[in-house]
Amino acid sequence: MDEFSKYRSPLVSRYASKEMAYNFSDRKKFTTWRKLWIYLAKAEKRRCEPYRMQCLALGLLVTDAQVTEMESHAEDIDFAMAVEEESKLRHDVMAHVHTFAHCCPTAAPIIHLGATSCYVGDNTDLILLRDGFDILLPKLARVIDRLSNFAEKYAGLPTLGFTHYQPAQLTTVGKRACLWLQDLAMDMRNLQRAREDLRFRGVKGTTGTQASFLQLFQGDHDKVEDLDRMVTEMAGFKKAYMVTGQTYSRKVDIDSLSHLASMGATIHKICTDIRLLANLKEIEEPFEKEQIGSSAMAYKRNPMRCERCCSLARHLIALLADPLQTASVQWLERTLDDSANRRISLPESFLTADIILSTLQNITEGLVVYPKVIERHIRHELPFMATENIIMAMVKAGGNRQDCHEKIRVLSQQAANVVKQEGGDNDLLARVQADPYFAPILGHLDNILDPKTFIGRAPQQVARFLSEEVRPLLEPYKAEIDVKFELEL
Repeated sequence: MDEFSKYRSPLVSRYASKEMAYNFSDRKKFTTWRKLWIYLAKAEKRRCEPYRMQCLALGLLVTDAQVTEMESHAEDIDFAMAVEEESKLRHDVMAHVHTFAHCCPTAAPIIHLGATSCYVGDNTDLILLRDGFDILLPKLARVIDRLSNFAEKYAGLPTLGFTHYQPAQLTTVGKRACLWLQDLAMDMRNLQRAREDLRFRGVKGTTGTQASFLQLFQGDHDKVEDLDRMVTEMAGFKKAYMVTGQTYSRKVDIDSLSHLASMGATIHKICTDIRLLANLKEIEEPFEKEQIGSSAMAYKRNPMRCERCCSLARHLIALLADPLQTASVQWLERTLDDSANRRISLPESFLTADIILSTLQNITEGLVVYPKVIERHIRHELPFMATENIIMAMVKAGGNRQDCHEKIRVLSQQAANVVKQEGGDNDLLARVQADPYFAPILGHLDNILDPKTFIGRAPQQVARFLSEEVRPLLEPYKAEIDVKFELEL
């Protein structure tokens, strides 16, 4: 059966980066299993030296030759043999123990010595989670960097604010981008913390008591703890969980995936905002020269990148239900309720997060702003927003506040009727200019209606936010920040 005759996950076949797809591949998984067996053998060899004669008598002595043999075959996995072994044994770990032993006959007696399936399974999952975060964090940093540049460039460009998706007081294009950045910065800190909080399961045995290793080391508790520490360090972790059942706590998966889901919510909001602004023709995502928006409507410029992000973000958010329910049904030291679910939910969460970050990077590297359209929208709404300023100017010129308020109210209603009932432009300013009552302030109307007087401290807020909160967050990723991403549509 060829590859086109069976289902392939579009997360890998269509969207995901090569590095994230490899991180959750069979090759990465099973070579990591072999590395873990090598780490265990090396540590057991060092810890068994004081008991050389006893271990030799029991046939448990690990030799340099065995370790060397295992290292020489760490990468050459016979996947066909492993599949055949698993079909007979109905146990994936033992299938790979036998496959590894087949090419390492000298080391065969000590492969997986004292370990349980979760020694390779759970520890590998923790390595993949850690490495997955290491792939995601620089990508998130690049998105934040591109959006920071955008916010800085447009820090002072006035634009209509919207509350309830109705025109509200002005903000700036850059200030709105900072609202997106603030959420992304929270996601960055959450992912960093989740990555740093990951520990190794370590060498714990079948129910977490380390009983098999205590027996191996003739009751020497210090040697067992040294073994656990050595293997943990070989795997690149600073700490192992001090207590486990057969597995590490499945709340660790909740912690990791909840922050990915939270980032999904952030990206969905950002891309929805861009889609709404694209409808107003104020801001658009990149659009390729020969890109087709619709097979029927040739003029269409659909925001398909943002739509893709929203679509996949919903999947990422939905995946969070899996680890929540999995953790809740782990009876006592463990059940196998977790296994099949985690094979899907862990990789898919990281693959999906990877895809939407890469896509959002592409979007933020090519956002297009149309200042004239934004200016026109402001011009349509600003006269209504400026009524209070006009009243204040009239009072300063000697007018009565209540009389002025009534004049403005009547003129505003007339102008609103033109906009809503007749489909015309907002002519409130022309009505004010034509009314002799407002003659004392006619020379000041241009200043009163300058959009920059309505944006408050938005430019200053942008500058301070970028300087104090955003730029420092990117420092650890400076060496990777300039990597471009070409989206394969």
